[in-house]
Amino acid sequence: MSAVRLGRLLGTAVDDLRDLGPSHSWRLHRAALADGREVFVKAASDQAGVFAAEAAGLRWLGEAGPGAPVPEVVAADDHMLVLPWLPPGSPSPAAAERLGRELAALHTGNRPGSYGAPWDGYIADLPLDNTLDDRAWPAWYAERRLEPFLRLGARHLSSSDVRLIERVLEDVETLAGPPEPPSRIHGDLWSGNILWTDERALLVDPAAHGGHRETDLAMMALFGTPHLDTILAAYDEAAPLANGWRSRVPLHQLHPLLVHVALFGAPYRASLADAARAALG
Repeated sequence: MSAVRLGRLLGTAVDDLRDLGPSHSWRLHRAALADGREVFVKAASDQAGVFAAEAAGLRWLGEAGPGAPVPEVVAADDHMLVLPWLPPGSPSPAAAERLGRELAALHTGNRPGSYGAPWDGYIADLPLDNTLDDRAWPAWYAERRLEPFLRLGARHLSSSDVRLIERVLEDVETLAGPPEPPSRIHGDLWSGNILWTDERALLVDPAAHGGHRETDLAMMALFGTPHLDTILAAYDEAAPLANGWRSRVPLHQLHPLLVHVALFGAPYRASLADAARAALG
């Protein structure tokens, strides 16, 4: 990525451009602009769909209402996505409580009418089927999230692993718990996509879509998130969760674990199988 190209996109000169290294199929940068702003840039030569989906997702999440915990999109084109540079801070209980309440507001405010989203989705750099669907969530989740990634990751799985996931697919309507209307969810809310500043936490790099709100909470638990108990307590106070939601965490974790199998192979087999068994009870 060149400073000249970035400057043209933003309409201002770039005083300093620092390469922060690779991530998936793109590179990360920090730039200081002549107008005094600092920005974060993801850049690649062939990731137009990924950047378009991320920009659309952040803007759409922001439409949930004032105070949605997402940064503005400064600019986006076929080769880069530009966000404000967020000065990092340490996770604090106060910021975690605020995140819990803001996430609850995100999920329950200005709900979408369907599961899915009106743009082609991606998670990391893998295509994500966002076909809009008015069916109940279990059927949508099975068809749009579990089945495609089971096919994609099957070469890394044993026949017994595959059968476990198939059993979940067969029983998903029973396992899914009480019906939930669609929520605007981040869709890939592991701890690395939560940026902590001194005052609050903001969510980046979404695989946003209309989905089940328990999915975001389950993803935060999958790889660990600072002050998770505080986040969940504040969330549940602001938007009480349905009975038994903790028992459904493994069901919601199956999709991200299948994504990791597809991306990274056999090291995630055991975690996937454990989650499937736990989902089945």
